[in-house]
Amino acid sequence: MSHRKLEPGRLVVASHNKGKIREINELLAPYGFDVVSAGELDLPEPEETGTTFEANAALKAVAAAEGSGLPSLADDSGFCVAALGGDPGIYSARWAGPDKDFAMAMRTIEEKLQTVSSGQETNRRGSFVAVLCLAWPDGHTEFFRGEVEGDVVWPPRGTEGFGYDPMFRPDGHDRTFGEMSPEEKHGLSDDREPLSHRARAFTLFAEGCLKG
Repeated sequence: MSHRKLEPGRLVVASHNKGKIREINELLAPYGFDVVSAGELDLPEPEETGTTFEANAALKAVAAAEGSGLPSLADDSGFCVAALGGDPGIYSARWAGPDKDFAMAMRTIEEKLQTVSSGQETNRRGSFVAVLCLAWPDGHTEFFRGEVEGDVVWPPRGTEGFGYDPMFRPDGHDRTFGEMSPEEKHGLSDDREPLSHRARAFTLFAEGCLKG
């Protein structure tokens, strides 16, 4: 599949989530873009009415591209717990409520896991999913999806990252995302393979639209 090349210049990160903006800025840093967030441009947050990560990422990216007249990169991501049928999934942010209380959201997940286990050994498998959508002002869009599998841990561990990071331990690691530095979580230093869902999606985006 051919991709449209994105030339260095001004790029909107179509998010109002400070954690996501920080991580995307870290990933974009080597490529020489003049990055501005949707919040800095006073662009409204569109209602996320999609039923997939791709649909919600597109809603945000297209709205920012139309509102700014600039290429816009949006992320829609979520924490998917197998025993909860993939919840909270696309509703991950909403589980934290209007105050973005992810400590409460993590407690809710653990309580639900205990309820569904009914005394049996609890299935504690989970995954993070991230979909990046790059939208141009002319309506062209491209999508890049990254996933990482692991275990849901309790109690949460670590103060790094954001969201559900402290309760997710990726396969092959002893520490949660909440205990990893940004470099470790992304897994992009020292020529290692990308680790986090967002880094995996970003690597596909970089290979498709930033390189070559």
